[in-house]
Parts: sequence; C-alpha cells; structure tokens
Amino acid sequence: QVQLVESGGGSVQAGGSLRVSCAAYGSIYYNMCLGWFRQAPGKEREGVARIDSYGETSYADSVKGRFTISQEYARNKLYLQMNSLKPEDTAMYYCAAGLCGRWDVTGPDYWGQGTQVTVSS
Repeated sequence: QVQLVESGGGSVQAGGSLRVSCAAYGSIYYNMCLGWFRQAPGKEREGVARIDSYGETSYADSVKGRFTISQEYARNKLYLQMNSLKPEDTAMYYCAAGLCGRWDVTGPDYWGQGTQVTVSS
C-alpha cells in the first residue's frame, strides 16, 4: 500500500514559478513510476510528467521545457518544478504512483488528494 500527500500548491501570476511536492509513504518498488497529473474544471484529467526508478522522465507536450519532475534517491519525495507558468496551467495537481508497465494502459494505482495551482494573468 502506498500513500501520497501533496503540498506546495498556491497562486502565482503568469510567468512565475511554483514547486509542488509529494511525500510517498510505503514501498515504491523499482518497477514503479511516480508522476503528476492535473485536472482543470470541466476538463479531463491529463498526465503532466512521470519518472521511473532510473530517473528517466517523460512530459506532456504542453509542459515540456517549462516543468521539471524530480525525486529523491529513496523515492520518498517527488517534486514538480513549474516555471513560466501560464493561466492554462491552472488545475488541481495530483501525485500518482503505479507500475510503469501499466501506466499508459490502466493508469497509476495510487493517488494523492491533490493540491491546487492557480495562475492569474
């Protein structure tokens, strides 16, 4: 069982930066990925970024070059550094964990409660 707790959301003006964090409790095995999703009001949830145990990362096209996902060596902390924020980045951001091999098919197995990020123009 894995528990995920996000923190660090808030409000920022367009062009600003924000870092959200996620504390992971439980066993994050070598074959698991950690990642971030977001959901804006009236929109479907979308994957933002993910990282595997080797540090390999992938990003949604909409955030490439602006967002950076990282994790601590013990994989008990996950971060998302968000730069050059845009109003369209406004959403609830969720931390997630699950088997990398199933990530794109069935999605993550564990979810945090979310942290709100609001970007004003």
